[in-house]
Amino acid sequence: MNGYLNESNFTMVEEGFTTRDLLENVLVELCQTSDQQAFFVADLGDIVKKHLRFLKALPRVKPYFPVKCNSSGGVVRLLAELGAGFACANKTEIAEVQSIGLPADKIFYSSPCKQVAHIKYAASHGVQLMTFDNEVELGKVARSHPHARMLLGIAADSSPSAHPSMMFGATLKSCRCLLESAKEQAVEVVGISFHLGSRSLEPQVFAQAVAEAQLAFDMGAELGYRMHLLDIGGGFPGTEDARAHFEEIAAVINSALDTYFPEGCGVEIIARPGRYYVTSAFTFAASITAKEEVPAEQSGSDGLILRACLLVWGQIVILYKTAQHCGAGALIPCGCAISPLQKPCPDHPSCSSSLRGPTGHAEDRIADGVELPDLQDGDWLIFQDMGAYTIATSSLLGGCPQPQVTYAMSRLAWKAVQLCRGKPLPAEDDCESACTPSSCGWEMVESLCVTPVFAPAGII
Repeated sequence: MNGYLNESNFTMVEEGFTTRDLLENVLVELCQTSDQQAFFVADLGDIVKKHLRFLKALPRVKPYFPVKCNSSGGVVRLLAELGAGFACANKTEIAEVQSIGLPADKIFYSSPCKQVAHIKYAASHGVQLMTFDNEVELGKVARSHPHARMLLGIAADSSPSAHPSMMFGATLKSCRCLLESAKEQAVEVVGISFHLGSRSLEPQVFAQAVAEAQLAFDMGAELGYRMHLLDIGGGFPGTEDARAHFEEIAAVINSALDTYFPEGCGVEIIARPGRYYVTSAFTFAASITAKEEVPAEQSGSDGLILRACLLVWGQIVILYKTAQHCGAGALIPCGCAISPLQKPCPDHPSCSSSLRGPTGHAEDRIADGVELPDLQDGDWLIFQDMGAYTIATSSLLGGCPQPQVTYAMSRLAWKAVQLCRGKPLPAEDDCESACTPSSCGWEMVESLCVTPVFAPAGII
């Protein structure tokens, strides 16, 4: 038993009680207290489902969750409980995951651009695994962390949209020089890393990246390195409407691994699934606090445009821009709007609306031309699929409070966590009941009652 997560960290809900039910309960409470703060509702059971799905689809790959994708306590504790490792971008994230008791050998300092002070912090706290892709990064690590174990990051994305000057990662042409330089500076290189990112890539791009990584492994072997670790990065879709489904991508990866890094070759495989784990688990709610009707002659459009100011202390602007940048698409309200006390009438006429944040700045623009009911002060907008790159980003706003997160998990999901961590279930819990589909926003995978292939161990 790991002990990172316990029942006091979330609300236990019974079967049939959905995330939407929990969200509406929170809205009723806020209405009674006249508290209009924005908030998240997180279905931790959805993350459990994603984890089991990952282990089933990619049995050879050990997940390392990038903390920058979602640093909320419930997510970090749950994934640590499930045995995942963590990819950290700086010393703050390293400190955060170590504060719950996570050992250093489950941490990958994955940032390609590191401050010297952060490298020294990692060294003093036992974190050894990190990456480099140029001479400057190599030199910083050689001087500041003599016991580091390095992955050479390669630029494996050959898509037309990937401009070389905008990519992290060394080209194959420069790999040999970097490996020779690492040898001269007595830096231990233990493997190769690449990261394709979330750009709706075709699955075959993963296969090409694995093939290029194998070429880099060969270069290392020629120079005397005994590499044993391959990091295939992230880029796995977090929702089902992506161009390529997760299982389709996983099939391509498995085939490429069988070809270039067959089982028994001595190479461990890790990945950094971020939005895959958390996107669909989080729902965001924000209230309308101001409204302005703009005549058509002023807006340049037919009819009236409603300007809604969302009481989120500037955060929803960051959420929207981040989602757009990362390929998640525009934030379209789910269900348009709901009142804390009653649901909107489906026949209510809609208006072409513009959503704005509270700052009044020109860049504080969330969406234009959204068809919404005639909203009033105090109505709420609900946004689904808001788990990726929202929590960490909003924390960067100086003086702005982080939205509260209400965590929920169904009882069957909690039993699944206990199975993953090897804790015996109570006598009355048989395999058949544990495999019954559960609710709160997710369905149990078919192999729930089958012990996972592995519980990812440290790789250092």
